Order: sequence, then C-alpha cells, then structure tokens
Amino acid sequence: MALIWVAATGNFSFINLFIGFLIGFLVLVFTRRIVGSPEYFIKVGQVLGLGLFFIWELILANLRVAHDVITPRHYMRPGVLAIPLDAQTDLEITMLSNLITLTPGTLSLDISVDRRVLYLHAMYIDDPEEVRRKIKDGYERRILEVLR
Repeated sequence: MALIWVAATGNFSFINLFIGFLIGFLVLVFTRRIVGSPEYFIKVGQVLGLGLFFIWELILANLRVAHDVITPRHYMRPGVLAIPLDAQTDLEITMLSNLITLTPGTLSLDISVDRRVLYLHAMYIDDPEEVRRKIKDGYERRILEVLR
C-alpha cells in the first residue's frame, strides 16, 4: 500500500513512503475484522524489535571499541567461536551473518558444510558462552521470528 501511495502521489521520498506506510497500516487496522488475521501487525512489531535491537547493539559495540581505542590499556580478548545454528534457509543464515558482521568487533567467518554451525571472530570474548548466548538469544531468535 505504501508503494501504491508513492506511485499515486508521484513523490518518491522516505517521508512520503512512511506516510504511505502509515495510511496502509491504518487501513489494515480498521479493516482487520473483515480481512481477518492480525499476523501483519505482529510482524511489524517483530521487524521494529529487530531493528531497535540491532541499533542498540551497534551503539554498544561502537562505544566498546571506541573505549578500547582511546584508553592506553587494551581490553581485547579476540578469538574464533563456533555458534550452533537454528537458522536453516539461505536468507536466515545470510541475514544473521550480515548483522553480526555489521556490528563492530565481530565478523562472520564461515558456515560449516552441513550449515549447522557459524564460525565468527569476536574482539571481546570474556566469556565464550555469553557471546554464544547473545548471538542465539539476541540476533538469531529475532531474525527467526521475523522470517518464519
């Protein structure tokens, strides 16, 4: 509906696309008794949750790296970790590895041949299990909620 709004107004800008999204969202709110399933509203919340989580993690990671750069003592404890995956499809694995790589201090290295393990490099591994839990319960759980 947002794209129809943009085409109808002839103004392709972020603000106009956002206005089209809001209008479409309101139309769906008022017609959901007729249309039925509230799945769209749940997915919108999940996408917003993933986006906010990623922005928060991005801010925290930037602050941690900046602190390490400007202080005389280095706090890095780099290493490579194997993260068992619940993600199965190419899209799920790609999205997870890209979000990990976009976060400062972490880098996706490889996927096992059977696609069940993601190998990543992290600059700050104080507790390997904590890093695994953060990836599994943070990034992967939210990505799977959005995509499934």
